[in-house]
Amino acid sequence: MAKRKESNTPETTDQNKVTEANTGAIGGTQENSLAPEEAAAAAKPAARRGRKKATEIPAAEMGAPLTAPEAAPAKKRGRPKKVDEVPVQVAAKEGVQEVVKAKTRTRAKATATKAPAAATSVTAPAEQQPDQPVWYASLFTDFDIYLFKEGKHYSLYQKLGSHPMEMHGRPGTYFAVWAPNAEEVSVMGEFNGWNRGSHQLHIRQDGSGIWEGFVPDVRTGMMYKYHIKSKYHLYHVEKSDPFAFCREVPPQTASIVSELKYEWQDQAWLEERKNKAGQPQPYSVYELHLGSWRRKPEDNNRPLTYRELAEELPAYVKDMGYTHVELMPVMHHPFSGSWGYQITGYFAAHSLLGSPTDLMHLIDVLHQHGIGVIMDWVPSHFPSDEHGLAYFDGTHLFEHADPRKGFHPDWNSYIFNYGRNEVRSFLISNALFWLDKYHVDGLRVDAVASMLYLDYSRKEGEWIPNEHGGRENLEAISFLKEFNQAVHNTFPEVLTIAEESTAWPAVTGPVENGGLGFNMKWMMGWMHDTLHYFSKDPIYRRYHQGEITFSLVYAFSERFMLPLSHDEVVHGKGSLLGKMPGDEWQRFANLRALYAYMYAHPGSKLMFMGGELAQGSEWNHDSSLDWHLLQYPNHQGIQQLLRELNAIYKAEPGMYRHSFSPEGFEWVDLNDAHNSVMSFLRKADKPEEEILVICNFTPALHEHYRIGAPHAGQWVQIFNSDDRRYGGSDVHNLEPVQTVAEPFHGQAHSMTLKLPPLSVVYFRLANGQQQ
Repeated sequence: MAKRKESNTPETTDQNKVTEANTGAIGGTQENSLAPEEAAAAAKPAARRGRKKATEIPAAEMGAPLTAPEAAPAKKRGRPKKVDEVPVQVAAKEGVQEVVKAKTRTRAKATATKAPAAATSVTAPAEQQPDQPVWYASLFTDFDIYLFKEGKHYSLYQKLGSHPMEMHGRPGTYFAVWAPNAEEVSVMGEFNGWNRGSHQLHIRQDGSGIWEGFVPDVRTGMMYKYHIKSKYHLYHVEKSDPFAFCREVPPQTASIVSELKYEWQDQAWLEERKNKAGQPQPYSVYELHLGSWRRKPEDNNRPLTYRELAEELPAYVKDMGYTHVELMPVMHHPFSGSWGYQITGYFAAHSLLGSPTDLMHLIDVLHQHGIGVIMDWVPSHFPSDEHGLAYFDGTHLFEHADPRKGFHPDWNSYIFNYGRNEVRSFLISNALFWLDKYHVDGLRVDAVASMLYLDYSRKEGEWIPNEHGGRENLEAISFLKEFNQAVHNTFPEVLTIAEESTAWPAVTGPVENGGLGFNMKWMMGWMHDTLHYFSKDPIYRRYHQGEITFSLVYAFSERFMLPLSHDEVVHGKGSLLGKMPGDEWQRFANLRALYAYMYAHPGSKLMFMGGELAQGSEWNHDSSLDWHLLQYPNHQGIQQLLRELNAIYKAEPGMYRHSFSPEGFEWVDLNDAHNSVMSFLRKADKPEEEILVICNFTPALHEHYRIGAPHAGQWVQIFNSDDRRYGGSDVHNLEPVQTVAEPFHGQAHSMTLKLPPLSVVYFRLANGQQQ
């Protein structure tokens, strides 16, 4: 993640019960077709709300920040009347009924039946007072509250937030929000003229800090916010719903009552994903920012909507041969310049590009094209915008109160309090939400290094050591392990990927062995060393041979993904093409060699959008990619080169079968620094599947270059980055190259071949022959 992401604005005793409670709806049949009101509400002009600023004194200026105390009931005004909780049936859905609790003055009989995990319509007893603006109702069971307090409730999105339903035949919406240090919490919205006090929620009397209630006649598509009056500092504020599924288009900040109903058509993809889980497979990822992949210049240069992207993106990615896309955060964020890394709506799809079901449609179509979807997820920090999570109930609820632990100096944002159980439930519920409701295939966790180290980007005296005096963030480490276990226990076939830039051990190691439990880790060292090497004039590369070969010293210490990410083409770093030295021909040749070397290197692959176009300028999130460059042969050549590299990578087992283990790699020669040449083998399970890779990182043509070969026979060139179709000089080994029985480079055989300038070539045994 780039370092410039501003924002303007007791232990569980029955693990089976915990798992069942958290996964009841996950992986089940999805609901059908969303009512259109949400999209219309998100897109329509903001209503005149007549709201005043929550307070004339910013929260930060109200004295020393307070650490949120343990959740406690709100102050009682007089002696309360006795209220009993009785089980109440919900309206039938798909032939199943649920039992929830409603509060009433008298006992009412109800039949207990099996309950689905998802929230559904509630009916209240007839004794419910119909003239009250907010009715007593709850979707929470005692076990829900127990799990929530323990930090083990992983499906909070089915309980907290807003849920349209019926009570005693009357339509409305159930609201629930966690604000343990609030004196009062009210729902305000277009249904009550944005009145701050007319619809006060009820505090649960169990110490959970949850406020809840049913508001009649509030329907899907209506906008709302919470008005929170704190117990402290006379602080009061208007907050967006942390669990809202839909939000207004920025800069407006209201939440929108919505239901996530969509008829998925990706069952074949999900079944294939399940069948392939745990098997070696190629991962070639196309990272993109949806708002700037392609724009509409004829329509005020606006970005494509989710629906428009669904018409163009899947076909393009499939044609290019990528196996996955990685979407920079599509969770709701107020400032487009943050690229989505400053999130205020963790459960809401960014409304600028369409409704939640529009995003579901895009993912669905990608799956139907055989393309997996990885999403960036940001549990490392959140912005200080007043309507967001920061200082939520007049205390530092989601974040640490001490800025030495709770404020991020690089990104001017707050850091989650990973030691608070309710916050852990919030974050893990959010991760599982996107896997459940949006069928996402993987989560790339952003800025993991900033979570692991208490002194990350801090000077002496600006951080607090842990209980052992060290700099490791023990609470964050524990959280990351729990997150990975929760994901993999619920969705074993889903990937988790860490953007971790240090030498922290066992990031991809199993949790039971002390690791963090990720499936893959970005190989940041490879990226930096390789780009530094390629930026050198070829005449000096002989002095930096160790820089380009060093990655193989630690290549199998983790399960690595090789990234050429967005961070390398922003903030004045220029484009990848711009980093290449030499004249125009040499710059394109260097770029072709870089890509061919990357695909041959052990590990999975990731490339940021625009790299396939050989853009000359660095990425701008407010503009489209430079698609017009494809009218020029050199740029066409780069695109074709990547298309064929993806095809070879997926077709050749030697390129991916053992991507994460040393048995998949063998050096042939790494010592020819004088010629800046290196060669190695990528290996599968059979000799005929081995790929011999030779890299020449200077413009010198070698007509008779001798190299060792592990097997006797004829070796055929299957790829050459110097091919004329890519813009190269077209120096080839057109005929199969025959080995001779002369040992060389520690191999039993050797052969002599042509080595094109600034090139990478791949060879394989002809017709699978071996002698």
